[in-house]
Amino acid sequence: MSVKLRLMRMGKTKQPTYRVVAADSRSPRDGRFIEIVGTYAPRAEPSVINIDNAKALRWLGEGAQPTERVEKLLKVSGAWDEFQATKPAKKVVDRPGHK
Repeated sequence: MSVKLRLMRMGKTKQPTYRVVAADSRSPRDGRFIEIVGTYAPRAEPSVINIDNAKALRWLGEGAQPTERVEKLLKVSGAWDEFQATKPAKKVVDRPGHK
């Protein structure tokens, strides 16, 4: 099962608010989800972003892929930087005879 961190639309017509959820990539946008990670209210001035960084880091650590918009929200909340700092660096193996 491939898990994505993505937005789920809520709210009235032309007054959207979003939940940031961990969901199976095959489920529909507003369908079944596994866990609510946070909320995003773009219409507020300034926009309101509430992300539970502990939940977001746990899902990212388990291999969940964020959508582009959620990745930007995670950067604003600071969760993305924490994840990048804890992620082990890739080893570069120098093989003889390879350029």
